[in-house]
This record gives sequence, C-alpha cells and structure tokens, in this order.
Amino acid sequence: MNEASFRNSYLLMRHGESDANASGVIVSDPKIGSEHFGLTERGSKEIIASAKGFTGGAITQIVCSDFLRTLQTARLVADTLNLPQPEKEEGLRERFFGDWDGMSAEHYENIWQRDKTDEQSDDHVESPEAVLKRGLNVLTRLEQEHQGQVILLISHGDMLQILSTSFAGIAPHKHRSLAHHQTSEIKRLVPKNA
Repeated sequence: MNEASFRNSYLLMRHGESDANASGVIVSDPKIGSEHFGLTERGSKEIIASAKGFTGGAITQIVCSDFLRTLQTARLVADTLNLPQPEKEEGLRERFFGDWDGMSAEHYENIWQRDKTDEQSDDHVESPEAVLKRGLNVLTRLEQEHQGQVILLISHGDMLQILSTSFAGIAPHKHRSLAHHQTSEIKRLVPKNA
C-alpha cells in the first residue's frame, strides 16, 4: 500500500497486560483467546492511563481483534475517551502459534529467531507473510469504507510489529528488528496523506 494514498490516519495499540502475559502462556487459538485470558487488573489500569495520556489527536473510531484481551482493551479506551463502541475484526487476531499454543511464552523467542532466517517449519505457526497479508487486508477494507477518520487498531504484539514492517520498508520476517510494541502502548502507523 502506498502511504501517500491513505484516506485515514491509523494508530496501533497493543492490548493491556492479560492473564496470558501474567501466566507466561501462549494463547493464540481463537477458540480459547476469544473467550478466556482477558485483562489483568494491572492491564486495565494501564489501558485507562494510556488512553487518558494520549496526545496524538482525536481518535474517531476503534477497530480491534475479537480476542477477549483486545476487546476488553478497546471497550476501556472507548469508555475512557467517550467514543463509539469498537468494531471487532478477525483480521487483527493474534498470530497463530500452532503447536506452541498453550505452552510457555519462553518459546516465543525460538519462533522469532526462526523468523529472522525466514526458515519454514512444520509446527503450524502462521508465517509473518500471512500475518502481514491479514493486516493489510484490514487496512484495505477500512480505506474503502471510511475517509478522514483517525482509526485506532487494537491488536497483539506480533500482528502490530509485522504490520509495521510494511511501512518501515523491511521484510515481514524481520519484524523483531523494530522496537517492541509494549502492552497498552499507542503508536502511529501512518498519517492520512503521509
């Protein structure tokens, strides 16, 4: 996508600290993540503080993953900033970590190291290219449906970093070379008519 052609501005936000983060477990299966592993009390407080402290302009719309932790994050932001309730978007879901789902979060590092080399594996982990395609499809749809909006996309760490590679001019498998997207952090993806 060509940044100069954007009709909307986009912000990225990672969900607040979740029960999965606090427990150190990988939760990427939509059947589990959409029903369980919501925000911790600390995560809820982080979200409210981040929303209140955001000074990057008026957000007009929120679009979020349908996982419980992102939906709770989006609802808190909407309530804090008096915005319409968020739109759920499956395309912003957590990267699927295949056979590693339900295992210790320590395994993320193994997957990210493999990503760097663009190595293929048979453990059913969703590729960075597939994650990027999902994210760009969401942007394409939003660009077709809206104009002049400031849209906050609330998603998960890998999705946000992989989506950002497209605008940083690097290959999706090099997503870990970008600054880590912290929980509750809001970053600008692309301004309208950049």
